[in-house]
Amino acid sequence: MKRRSVRRPTLGVDYGERRVGVAFSLGHVPRPVAVLPHGTISSLVARVLELARREGAEQIVVGWPLNADGSEGPQAQKSRAFAEALAAATDLPVYLWDERYTSQEALEQMIEAGTRQKARRQRLDAVAAALILQDFFAQEGTGARRVWPPRRDTERNSR
Repeated sequence: MKRRSVRRPTLGVDYGERRVGVAFSLGHVPRPVAVLPHGTISSLVARVLELARREGAEQIVVGWPLNADGSEGPQAQKSRAFAEALAAATDLPVYLWDERYTSQEALEQMIEAGTRQKARRQRLDAVAAALILQDFFAQEGTGARRVWPPRRDTERNSR
């Protein structure tokens, strides 16, 4: 069986209630791209998809902050709902990726690098998104959950 290649141009998303971090990778070293203010889900989906288009992404990976025991808590449910909204608005594959502790790891890396506090606040979510992609590629996507959008033609036919 042929293994799917995850090392395609990929947009990574660290979804948060106030800010959303975005990173991009061509399958090598992810780079932070932007931190977006949250806004409405529809406006956020549009902004993320515009970044995906601009960067040439072929897939999107959304961080999924599962609980320590692997269960889905409130923030993981919100991240999944956002990933589902993204998947419903694009033909690009959208994946959920277990991203436990990436924001803490991003903060520790930024402190270790001597990043000033103001810069840490401004870039933390984008750096966390880059770490999500780094982990996704290191694990070759093993364990990623593909988000399937509802079939629009089925919805129309069922009315």
